[in-house]
Amino acid sequence: MRGLILENFGFRPTKEQEIAAEMMSYFLFQRNADSIFVLRGYAGTGKTSLVGALVRSLVQLKQQVVLMAPTGRAAKVFALHAGHPAFTIHRRIYRQKSFTGEMTDFLQGVNLLRHTLFIVDEASMIANSGAGGTAFGSGCLLDDLVHFVYSGEGCRLMLVGDTAQLPPVGEEESPALATQMLQGYGLQVHEMTLTEVVRQLEGSGILWNATRLRRMLADDDLYAFPQLRLAGFADIVHLPGSELIEALEQAYYQCGTDGTIVVTRSNARANVYNQGIRARILDYDSELASGDQVIIVKNNYHWLKPEAEGERGNQSNQSIQSNQINQSNQSNRSNQSIPTTPTNPITPTTPSPRQSSMDFIANGDVAVVRRMRGERQEHGFRFADILLSFPDYDDLEVEATAILDTLHSEAPALTRQQQESLFQHVWEDYPELTTKRERMKAVKEDPYFNALQIKYAYAVTCHKAQGGQWERVFIDQGYVTEDMLSADYFRWLYTALTRATDRVYLVNWPRQELDAESQQLLSD
Repeated sequence: MRGLILENFGFRPTKEQEIAAEMMSYFLFQRNADSIFVLRGYAGTGKTSLVGALVRSLVQLKQQVVLMAPTGRAAKVFALHAGHPAFTIHRRIYRQKSFTGEMTDFLQGVNLLRHTLFIVDEASMIANSGAGGTAFGSGCLLDDLVHFVYSGEGCRLMLVGDTAQLPPVGEEESPALATQMLQGYGLQVHEMTLTEVVRQLEGSGILWNATRLRRMLADDDLYAFPQLRLAGFADIVHLPGSELIEALEQAYYQCGTDGTIVVTRSNARANVYNQGIRARILDYDSELASGDQVIIVKNNYHWLKPEAEGERGNQSNQSIQSNQINQSNQSNRSNQSIPTTPTNPITPTTPSPRQSSMDFIANGDVAVVRRMRGERQEHGFRFADILLSFPDYDDLEVEATAILDTLHSEAPALTRQQQESLFQHVWEDYPELTTKRERMKAVKEDPYFNALQIKYAYAVTCHKAQGGQWERVFIDQGYVTEDMLSADYFRWLYTALTRATDRVYLVNWPRQELDAESQQLLSD
């Protein structure tokens, strides 16, 4: 197996990569089913290429493999690199249920696959805090993922990620990459960390600086600004504000709006960029125009409905290699250390079979506006009916009612106070329903209460960009002083840098935060 992985690798492997291939081979053939493999790898170490070689090897051997990632965009990138279909974690492990009056709208599905390797990329993004009133399973994604995979006979899990990236919101480290956390499930942990940047990428300024940042993180050297290096590299550029419009116009012309992103440290700063880009570069004079790119800022379960009660069930679980599933041999072996678990708004349309890849509209999904109509004021907010297409889901089209107030808000989404206000107004719309249960059900199905919350997607915060890749990335860190430096800042900058596949622009970057040679280069 090791030889086949290296044969499919396509490059001359480093010693680390050879060791990783050997360890992956051992993991696949050793008999302990209650084992897990963690492949950590920093930017430029060939982690993605190695996983792609593993996937190709398994396919050649006719072994079942399922690829997953935390977001639609991350799944699309993973599938592209691995040459194999990839899905969001939520799509693969949860199934939607009908309304029961409870918070949970998606239950953990049943793993009908046997002797299958599940590989999850961008595992640093997997949360396990249960914060935010999630509508999925137990509310702890890592718990549910582990329980789902190991409930299938002979199934095992491989987690792939980068510990230098931002951890999930509200967590200090990425639980899915933490050995002790995984051992707590009663699993034997096999692990490998790739640290050596591969030779063919050594000339990259993006990777040179990313490597410097993660070394400073590892050494806890966080008390002074990292001295970024530009000199000698063509893929990292210092960009004065006076040249920003021209550089963005060039990026949009060469790479398109879907290949270009601005990454900021705050929603307020992203708003400034989005307004400027729409007005001065894209020439949009209306609030939403055909062709506008928007990003979903809150999970939404309303606008994609099951085709019929009971039809979807475990549809996504059955969609992959269903001819190899033997339900009679399902194993429900228990592992007690693994947790169990006026103008009327439009109505959601019944999805076509093409829509089965998208069971809900997720926070962070990017969409393109195709049409907007029916703008109106209701319940103290502004709404409109829009037709969206989702490029990360084969341009799936969805009609929905959207709330326009979030487009310009400096908050990540509707604030708690705004959400409560909307709920109360919608609640009062159903005085004819006399029981609390009936009225709550009506509110949960109300299109205004379920309106999509969206922002413009030309400039986003780093957490929103995480898991995606763009050819051109413009980074604006805003106002940062030395007393604001922390591991979070270094991870933010590392994550922002490594979103780029071609070129990074450091926008209005203070010269004192560059190394001496780069400062001299800018002065000449």
